[in-house]
Amino acid sequence: MIQVNTHEAKTKLSYLLAKVENEHEEIKICRNGKPIAILSPIPAKPNPLKQHTELMGVIFHEDPLQPLDDDEWPNDFR
Repeated sequence: MIQVNTHEAKTKLSYLLAKVENEHEEIKICRNGKPIAILSPIPAKPNPLKQHTELMGVIFHEDPLQPLDDDEWPNDFR
């Protein structure tokens, strides 16, 4: 973890952000030698449109969006 004072953080902000973004480095920002903040990377969000690995082999033989006929409904739901 890199430790910098507030003046250095202000003057080198672009450089520090690049370290956080590219190297996933955490930066501790101090005032008068006392830590006051941590600059850290935001975790990447998973892509909600990516297909789940366990479902990659599933094949639908019928259209799941078509409504069921009356005789296809379970007896409990008729």
